Amino acid sequence: MDPSPFPRLTGSADVSVRPARPEDAGDIARVQAVAWRTAYRSLLPVELLDTWDEDAAARTWRAAVEAAPTPAHRVLVALEGNTVVGFTAVGPAELTDGEVADPAAPTSDISTLLVEPRWGRRGHGSRLLAAVVDVARSQGVLRLRTWLPDSDEVSASFYESAGWEPDGWARTLDTGDEPLRELRWHTLLDGDEGDPA
Repeated sequence: MDPSPFPRLTGSADVSVRPARPEDAGDIARVQAVAWRTAYRSLLPVELLDTWDEDAAARTWRAAVEAAPTPAHRVLVALEGNTVVGFTAVGPAELTDGEVADPAAPTSDISTLLVEPRWGRRGHGSRLLAAVVDVARSQGVLRLRTWLPDSDEVSASFYESAGWEPDGWARTLDTGDEPLRELRWHTLLDGDEGDPA
């Protein structure tokens, strides 16, 4: 992947964000497992969390980095020192049933943005979100979206503090346990105004 559209992906010597590399796949899977088991234990089925196959997840993330479905799909990692402490994945928006694409507002979806809980509250989530904004703008994207569990007040507060808001769409996922209701959040990238960074 060409890392050129990442003007803000620098940082201090201790913290930074950069495009993911294939060798990061194991760390990405670890962060995902720890974050889900810690922050989402009450939202996701216990069986899913307890039988999580970290090796399979690592293979999936390696494939996402090495052979992205489109050039617009990106995986970014947050670093503290040389340690991967968080990651995000972004790509072209997928239409929800009944939704019509707006050609005047190219849109991308953040499919996940996670920081390992022990590295939380150090700005890694904000740096990842700012990097996504830079990537989106470099691709001509005018709107970003993400789905959040309805009961995930921590993530909702994070996105709200960055200028995001629910856009009125909701969905219910069959998790094999209790249904998981999610709300879609969005922000417009309109110059510096509305910049969630």
